[in-house]
Amino acid sequence: MRRASRGVSPPPRALAVLVQGQTELERGRAHYSDPYDPKTGSFPFAVYKAAEVKGRLEDLFHGKCAYCETVYASSAPVDVEHFRPKAAVEGDDQHHGYWWLAMVWENLLPSCIDCNRRRRQVTPTGSASLQTLDENSRTLGSSAVLSSGKKDAFPIAGVRARSENDPLAGEQPLLLNPCDDDPEEHLLFYTEGTNPISLVLPRPDAAATPDPEAGDPAISQRGAVSIQVYGLNRLGLVQERTRVLRRLEFLEMLIIELGKLAEDLETGATGAIVPVAVKRLHFLQDQILAELRRMAAPQAPYSAMVKVWISQLRERLSAAP
Repeated sequence: MRRASRGVSPPPRALAVLVQGQTELERGRAHYSDPYDPKTGSFPFAVYKAAEVKGRLEDLFHGKCAYCETVYASSAPVDVEHFRPKAAVEGDDQHHGYWWLAMVWENLLPSCIDCNRRRRQVTPTGSASLQTLDENSRTLGSSAVLSSGKKDAFPIAGVRARSENDPLAGEQPLLLNPCDDDPEEHLLFYTEGTNPISLVLPRPDAAATPDPEAGDPAISQRGAVSIQVYGLNRLGLVQERTRVLRRLEFLEMLIIELGKLAEDLETGATGAIVPVAVKRLHFLQDQILAELRRMAAPQAPYSAMVKVWISQLRERLSAAP
């Protein structure tokens, strides 16, 4: 999750759609003003799902989920998510949702289906390698099956608004909104150590009072709740982040080795340094080829495309003078 600037209002086309939604809002207001009959269910708001609104949200978040940063377009259409749920509030049977915010721009976020919809997800409880994660995707291994996904969840620490006349300022949401909060103040990516997997952890909270009996430092409550509700450590997501982390480690190795090689060539005696430089260049070439093989492995994403590209690379290298 990363911070995003929403802007004061949506662009004209999206704004026009949401303004048209005022008629729908009036119908929703009439629906909820009658003595509530549970059999009638929630009001079926739909204008917020207009193409113009989806398009602007996709532009705002670069086609990524607002919560987990997954590029959702490659596998599923975007869910237009309501930060404050529009039809119900989990754990409060008397609350009919923040229906009056169904068409409010500030309450809309783009989400992948795994962050938005409640599903049972395999979640790593500890692992040391990407291979272990791949194995856990087929067997539970060192993982647990947890229920995650926002759906109607909206936990708060303050007083809940129950009607459109109630203030929202006193709610104190426990979920992070990337347009209103700085996620870096509450979330920490674990990326250190030997072959780490990319887990998201709640950041230590220096302002909180630690529990002496627990023996652990105080952590951001909002960070911890957001990780659990959004499912930021679900197995598939951890796998993809870890693959990116491995690419970053590979690039780090190239940067360091090339820098050392350039320094040796600049400062070393020309005659003595050439054999060493050639050896290190062959080492870097081997590392790049090994990375290409990893990208073409059956468990790697888009490996079929990578295999074709490697085959064409061989042809280009063979034809090179």
